[in-house]
Amino acid sequence: MAPFETYLNNLGVMAWPLLCCLTLTLIILIERLANVAINAPWRDHWLRQLDCQSPLDCPALEQRLNGRRSLLSRGTQMLLSHANQDKALREEIAGLWLLKQKRRLMAGLKVLMVIGIISPMMGLLGTVLGLIQMFQEIGASNGPVTPAQLADGLGLAMYTTAAGLIIALPAVGGAHLLTLWAERQLGKTEHVLNRINLWLSGITPRSQQEMTA
Repeated sequence: MAPFETYLNNLGVMAWPLLCCLTLTLIILIERLANVAINAPWRDHWLRQLDCQSPLDCPALEQRLNGRRSLLSRGTQMLLSHANQDKALREEIAGLWLLKQKRRLMAGLKVLMVIGIISPMMGLLGTVLGLIQMFQEIGASNGPVTPAQLADGLGLAMYTTAAGLIIALPAVGGAHLLTLWAERQLGKTEHVLNRINLWLSGITPRSQQEMTA
């Protein structure tokens, strides 16, 4: 606990705001990375095992997908559960489902972007407060200026600036990378659901490449 308390003391009044930003960043990143692991490509190997030369066997595919948690598996299960509906209605249902999944995948990423913006500003505020403290100590001294008088103020300025940037880098980088991943995942899922929807209407894919393109 002593090193932790030392770090907090070095950050001065900006310690708890920066700590809150760091904690929130870690929580969001860990949760999103767990989602990435759930949707790893190797979890959807069932897609490459489909027999494209025959009509889609809905009961067998539903049984195979039972319990799978990836986005593609859940989307396919949703579409198969409406196999008896018209093609246009299935498209509407799939579109609404994809919109809902997009909101879920993007959840927290805007918060990461906000943290990436405000944490350097908090660091800059700490820099200003550190400089104010340094000048106050210089002004209160009647003798020559010594390094010891500058140390506390400059230390606060440097520590808060570094802390703000350390928090901002993974927050901004993670938000952008996870947004790219989410868009790619949604695009892949939309393509496969469209192909399966056509398959349910009797238009079988010519090859596995059509399913995974």
